[in-house]
Amino acid sequence: MPWSNQGGPWGGGQGPWGRGSGGQPPNLEDLLRQGQDRFKRFVPKGAGGPRAILYILVGGLLLWLASGIYRVQPDEQGIVMRFGGWIATTDPGLHYHLPTPIEWVITPKVERINSIDIGFRALGETGRGPKRDVPEESLMLTGDQNIIDIDVSVLWKVNDAGKFLFNIREPELTVKTAAESALREIIGRIDIQPALTEARRAIESDTRILLQSILDTYGSGIEITQVQLQEVHPPTAVTDAFNDVQRALQDRDRLQNEADAYRNDVLPRARGDAVKQVQDASAYREKVINEAEGNAQRFLSVYKEYKQAKDVTLKRIYLETLEDIFRGTRKVIVGGASEGGFGVAPYLPIPLPMPPEPGRGAAGAAKDTNP
Repeated sequence: MPWSNQGGPWGGGQGPWGRGSGGQPPNLEDLLRQGQDRFKRFVPKGAGGPRAILYILVGGLLLWLASGIYRVQPDEQGIVMRFGGWIATTDPGLHYHLPTPIEWVITPKVERINSIDIGFRALGETGRGPKRDVPEESLMLTGDQNIIDIDVSVLWKVNDAGKFLFNIREPELTVKTAAESALREIIGRIDIQPALTEARRAIESDTRILLQSILDTYGSGIEITQVQLQEVHPPTAVTDAFNDVQRALQDRDRLQNEADAYRNDVLPRARGDAVKQVQDASAYREKVINEAEGNAQRFLSVYKEYKQAKDVTLKRIYLETLEDIFRGTRKVIVGGASEGGFGVAPYLPIPLPMPPEPGRGAAGAAKDTNP
């Protein structure tokens, strides 16, 4: 054999246990004694053996217990695990848990805002580059049976880290699926025209509320911070036809507004004219009635005076009648024979009676005479 001259494979005629070539294993007591001797080399001189071991054990125990102190950062939550099961959630600050392997803690980030896109995918790494449309997500049916192409971004964060880690699997896929379902339900309640114009803010608010209620039902520990509509438009294949319909609707609205304006102009004036005619008729009726009653009262008063003094009343009526007749005529007064002379000239051109001039009353006309 190659090692026959060296006393075996271990050399020097020793076996693997440091003894002679007899190959017998060493005594166990000898091994323990050797181990104690080696340990004493590391223990300071003068320290008692059992007491030093006790101190070391106590120190090691204190260090082990102190390893349970941990700190949760302001943007984190502490998830305390005991033998692999979640038992508590701690807020930011210093806390304590039983040392490993009994308990340990996980501190996930909870203030980071996450984003999920529905209906499109951003091609750039920052999300600001060109976008790729995803028709199977963006095409939805409105309440009036029209198809609309809508893109939306959902912003969310972790609200309860324990529920987030242990109640749901694949949280991003869960949020995306629930958000698409909530958005389709909200769009299915609204007509296409409001969805394209004034109902965008209502769609965002209603979708966020419905999505949050769905995730709360799952016990997901997720809070939806915002739902943002990116683009809302009809499908590309029917854009031209949709624009024609929109123009027709605008023409209809314009004509309707013009008709309403004409109606609002004509009807009030017609109502005003009708009220004026009614008021004029009422005034004329009151005037006629009052004049008739006044004439009747005057006739009765005259008749009463006539019964008391017939001659005087007849003469008065005669004079008043003549006064009324001559009030509006031009008169010529000539002197008689008693004033000297022989009376009137043989020819005297007396003008015909003429109506009073405009602006002059009967009294002024009565004073006009010819020389």
